[in-house]
Amino acid sequence: MKHWPVQDAKARFSELLERCVAEGPQMVTKRGAETAVLVPAKEWRRLNEGAQPTLKEWLLAPTPRGDIPVPKRGRLRLRPPPKLD
Repeated sequence: MKHWPVQDAKARFSELLERCVAEGPQMVTKRGAETAVLVPAKEWRRLNEGAQPTLKEWLLAPTPRGDIPVPKRGRLRLRPPPKLD
């Protein structure tokens, strides 16, 4: 994976995009630190399809995502009242 300083990525974006399509993901760095990755659309879709939904997405989904197993409950067990001496 080739690393592109942000200045080069901005100045040569067309080349960055072409290399991404031809060679795969391209890393963009800012002040030497890895900051972002340009990924081909096909690979991005593949990665997103395999991703699990976040808990928030799962809870707010309009339809259920599956059965939630709820164990059967047994008889109600009450604790004996505390002894007062």
